[in-house]
Amino acid sequence: MIHKNRAAKNYYQLKTIAIVFLLMLVHMGCTETSRKKGIVETPFGTTKDGKKVTHFQLTNESGMSVGIINYGGIITSIEVPDRHNVFGDVVLGHDNIKDYEEKSDFFGCIVGRFGNRIAHGKFSLDSTEYKLFLNNNGHTLHGGQKGFDKQVWEAKSFENQNNLGVVLTHISADGEEGYPGTLECQVTYTLTVDNGLQIDYLAKTHKTTVLNLTNHTYFNLKDGGKSPILDHELQIKASNYTPVDAGLIPTGEIGPVAGTPFDFTQPTPIGKRIDAKHAQLDFGLGYDHNYVLDSKQDALEFVSSVVEPESGRILEVLTTEPGVQFYSGNFLNGNITGKNDITYQHRTGFCLETQHFPDSPNQPHFPSTVLKPGETYKSTTVYRFKIKD
Repeated sequence: MIHKNRAAKNYYQLKTIAIVFLLMLVHMGCTETSRKKGIVETPFGTTKDGKKVTHFQLTNESGMSVGIINYGGIITSIEVPDRHNVFGDVVLGHDNIKDYEEKSDFFGCIVGRFGNRIAHGKFSLDSTEYKLFLNNNGHTLHGGQKGFDKQVWEAKSFENQNNLGVVLTHISADGEEGYPGTLECQVTYTLTVDNGLQIDYLAKTHKTTVLNLTNHTYFNLKDGGKSPILDHELQIKASNYTPVDAGLIPTGEIGPVAGTPFDFTQPTPIGKRIDAKHAQLDFGLGYDHNYVLDSKQDALEFVSSVVEPESGRILEVLTTEPGVQFYSGNFLNGNITGKNDITYQHRTGFCLETQHFPDSPNQPHFPSTVLKPGETYKSTTVYRFKIKD
């Protein structure tokens, strides 16, 4: 009888241990089911104008997972491990299409036709002036009233031996938002075996136009937006930046970062100098500036890294673009509640938007954003994730 009781006790102890272990695996996101390589497509609701939206969940062999919807080409989630192999979502966003439509703040989206600002919403090409919708204090920001972030793109997933991803296509009509030329646009998201999310942009136009495509994902490598990003250590390989006026329009100057709060040539906590007395920080309410990268234009090179000390997560940025907009989430103010009921407070996310420079159509000495018929617009950016020992 004693042996039976002891056996029963041991059985229940082992059962309890097994259940606890299984729950730990589920919590860590490490179960075979939740981290199996592949693509899962599910409905993500319907837009206000009746268009169905699809969610694509990409998972590679390492367990890294990326969520993408074809509304705005939005990156809804990026799940990567920390130094303890605990997976966590490191981007800000929403759980449903309604919130993306009504309170997006450009979370995770493709930005176009022209990322960043165009002064007074106008520019000239071949002696013709074009006027755009003014949506940002008398200027045009991120494509206007209904930019690429608010379009439902055609989407098709793919998977091969090494990588998997989604190809998004959109045709922007001549005159859409005031921009000339019918634009055929393709954006490909590829989840790679080395935990990179590669974004390839392609476009052609039937009439001379301007184009500057980017992605506007907000990152928080610690907890996906629950806490400030001020302890994140940022490096940007840029000796210069483009100062702005009070409307955040570039003055045309190429200014050195040396001796200023904008010097991130060596890894530096974002919050170390963010509240320093400096006119540029006053204009942006923090960092909201374009960095002139030291890399060679059109060559895919490492340009930036961010380390979150507590989790050990590292984000590396590679791009073919000449600039990157570093934005420290200054306009987040607690009025948006996102995924998992997280309220996004001041500076709880940062953006590294690879790009041509803001207001380039009105700044002849900036790298050109003009695209002509017969030419192909090409740009590549990679967000790659690692773990610090």
